[in-house]
Amino acid sequence: MIRSRMLLSAALGAGLTAALTALPASAAVAQQAPDGGVTASRYIGSAAEKAGNKAFFEAVMKSVKARQAAHPSATAAVTVYYDAGRAPTFSAQIARSARIWNGSVSNVKLAAGNSSIADFRYYEGNDSRGSYASTDGHGSGYIFLDYRQNQQYDSTRVTAHETGHVLGLPDHYSGPCSELMSGGGPGPSCTNPYPNATESSRVNRLWANGLAAFSKSAYH
Repeated sequence: MIRSRMLLSAALGAGLTAALTALPASAAVAQQAPDGGVTASRYIGSAAEKAGNKAFFEAVMKSVKARQAAHPSATAAVTVYYDAGRAPTFSAQIARSARIWNGSVSNVKLAAGNSSIADFRYYEGNDSRGSYASTDGHGSGYIFLDYRQNQQYDSTRVTAHETGHVLGLPDHYSGPCSELMSGGGPGPSCTNPYPNATESSRVNRLWANGLAAFSKSAYH
């Protein structure tokens, strides 16, 4: 499993595909203070982690396409089913994140489902790596929500950010708070759980035409 990680000066990164431990040397970039001193480190991601996000999106796509092939009459509308039964602490945040995405995009919808039809699942617990999205690359994926991280950062933003990976969005840590996929880049004070217009438009393009135009190059 490939997981993203983010390093801030004294906190776990929010809603990224993992967190603080064992960062590759190339991932942490020192930021310069106005007087020339180093103020903090900012995690900018790696090619491996970007590939992991892409693999998760493709795994969900594969699951959705397999279900639609089994039920051709349902191909007109694309619905991604999730199972939140193993993350009861975050049931409200998961439901709100689904409503946010459903109100922001038109070509794909998120819906709660049981384990037999779910395209991905949410889990909760303690993990020093923080929250993350992961896949085995064979049509099975999940989002893990870390307790500590969700206490430090806005929990709905964390959940909505991770769900953004399910829908095909990569991390963009250097973005502003108004950009959902900037994750923890803007710091814990950022509580925005909504994708901006560019992010919503990109998701709509990825899921256009009932997956008829889907290919593995779509993520790019």
